[in-house]
Amino acid sequence: MELKGNTFILRQWQAGDEISLQQQANNNNISRYLFDRFPYPYTLADAANWVVMLHDQSPITNFAIVINEQVAGAIELKPEHDIHYKTFTLGYWLGQDHWRKGIMTKAVNLITNYAFHNFDIIRIQAIVNDNNPASMRVLEKAGFKKEGILKNAIVKNGEVMDEHLYALLK
Repeated sequence: MELKGNTFILRQWQAGDEISLQQQANNNNISRYLFDRFPYPYTLADAANWVVMLHDQSPITNFAIVINEQVAGAIELKPEHDIHYKTFTLGYWLGQDHWRKGIMTKAVNLITNYAFHNFDIIRIQAIVNDNNPASMRVLEKAGFKKEGILKNAIVKNGEVMDEHLYALLK
């Protein structure tokens, strides 16, 4: 399955993605905005493990962002559980060479449209670190509304930070 943007596609992870994934993901300017489980440095073994874990995911909720047949980033919808079962949490990253080109806003639009049409959900939310205003702008341009700020919610690289909660409702 593929979701097509003007200059990129969102598709399932596949064998052969490992090298371009590692090249794009091995960047502290990316990892500093993500969960600590996203390693830095990002090795070829990390990339291989990621591709193996997701290459036959069904239904697909984690997509490679591909430009010119090379992985440029990733975008994921994580299903929530229990009383939040009609909610997905959105996460994404894009290789630094592709920043400020409108790619991620379009990718967010594609994946949210896909989610609302293919899953029985009523809400997609995203949580953004306080130090990532570019990601906040992506969400706002994609129609997400800021619902609040979680004060002192995380510690990243030894720094206590707020998180900003955004949501898009069906």
